[in-house]
Amino acid sequence: MRVALAQINSLLGDFENNKAKILDNVRRAVERRCDLVVFPEAALFGYHPVDLLERPSLVETQEKVLREIHKAIPKGVGVLVGAFVRNTSKKGKGFWNAAVFLERGKKPQIFAKQLLPTYDVFDESRHIEPGRLADNILNWRGKRILITICEDIWGWPRKDNPFFSTYGRNPLEDVKPRKMDLVLNLSASPFTATKLKNRMTVIKATATHFKCPMVYVNMVGGQDELIFDGASVAVDKAGKVIAQNVRFDEDLNVVDLGPEMRGAHRELAKDPQEILRSVIVLGLRDFLRKTGFSRVHLGLSGGIDSALVACLAADAVGPSNVTAIMLPGPFTSPNSTEWSLALAKNLGIEIKEVSIVPAYKQALADFEKEFGKQGFGLVNENLQARLRGIMLMAYSNRDKSMLLGCSNKSELAVGYSTLYGDMIGGLMPIGDLLKTEVFALSRYYNSQGEIIPAEIIDRPPSAELRENQTDQDSLPPYEELDKVISNLVLGFKPVKTDLEKRVLDLMMKSEFKRWQSPPVLKISDHAFGRGRRFPVAHRARG
Repeated sequence: MRVALAQINSLLGDFENNKAKILDNVRRAVERRCDLVVFPEAALFGYHPVDLLERPSLVETQEKVLREIHKAIPKGVGVLVGAFVRNTSKKGKGFWNAAVFLERGKKPQIFAKQLLPTYDVFDESRHIEPGRLADNILNWRGKRILITICEDIWGWPRKDNPFFSTYGRNPLEDVKPRKMDLVLNLSASPFTATKLKNRMTVIKATATHFKCPMVYVNMVGGQDELIFDGASVAVDKAGKVIAQNVRFDEDLNVVDLGPEMRGAHRELAKDPQEILRSVIVLGLRDFLRKTGFSRVHLGLSGGIDSALVACLAADAVGPSNVTAIMLPGPFTSPNSTEWSLALAKNLGIEIKEVSIVPAYKQALADFEKEFGKQGFGLVNENLQARLRGIMLMAYSNRDKSMLLGCSNKSELAVGYSTLYGDMIGGLMPIGDLLKTEVFALSRYYNSQGEIIPAEIIDRPPSAELRENQTDQDSLPPYEELDKVISNLVLGFKPVKTDLEKRVLDLMMKSEFKRWQSPPVLKISDHAFGRGRRFPVAHRARG
């Protein structure tokens, strides 16, 4: 059997364009004499519709388009498409997350996902009814094929699998132990730094359990804060890779499953910094494309965070579509302006300058006239940040450009940011990067020649909102802070040291800010955003 791994980038709810991609990949697969074409989970609808499923008309439209695909596929090929379909059993919730098998002139076959994740960013059981994996066997062309969907293969018990305790039992063990000829998995599995290794572990465990080859097809592309990295793969019965798709891009790969198993092996990046760069660029590019923006802008401060965001933006949409805006205030160093100009020149992006000093003086005078004068303090600092926000949003309104926020995970964790100031924007591209990771990725950008002026990387980080200010006036050194944040946010570890107590207290007190943050591109196992559901009003500290 010749199988096509059709790794596509679906846009949520764009049924016509998703249909066009599906049919184009089927056509190309038929040209390569494929017997079966496998698409990712939710390839037709996009992943995940969440409360869009409360609009039945959308599911009806998707089912109509699915029928059109069925009529359009040529004879002699089977097509497996991920879709959300209505639960015809009339029991439980209204929909299945399903793989739909289509063959010209034959009735469609529906295979429903059993394991519905409800951790981190996932909440599938909100609208989805679980299927029964033991029923998901496709008998086709004399072969017994087990159809699984994403989470269905993640129930293998092992000490480093945090999900097994969620389900208690691996549903693959409920499949009758008769010989399987092939296992297929349709996935919409988001990127994290550890995900690829963990995927390969469960893929190998599944293939060796059934003693047959396995084909895993993963979605690619960004959807809101999630980034799907592709890297679809086929393995033999021992779990050895026989075909490998690219990562971070669409790809059609073909694998021959027979006495001589063979397929194309695309090279995957191994450098952790290049992987980080690629995934953020993909997430940023797709967030813009899928929300209808072609241009971006940002406040370029002369600091390392905005410098890195400028580099990533130039990679994502091209330098001609990026505008940097310098907004010097009363405490901005001349060096900040000089280094910002140098960075813009190196990247080839447009740069503008608007001083906030006159507006700051007038706003402060008006405020103090009504409320009285006090010594220099938080009012003065945040007033500057919010005036910058006003200018940046005015540009967004004028030029239909999306404003990119430049906050990092370390700042977001402890609330070292200003609501309606540096926290505004449509997206936080580096909001899941710790400050030490920001430094590492910035140095990677300079590894082939200086793009970010070295002085920006070497200078002590500063918001420049008061005289001679540095971040370390308010925060511990980032090397120490980031270790604590990793323990508390990624590791859920108990609080022991005074520093950990201090950081936890800051984190809990600043939750109201994160509730109002722009979306954060998720690249770690636990990011701020939809996957971290902490209340605002509470006294819990632990």
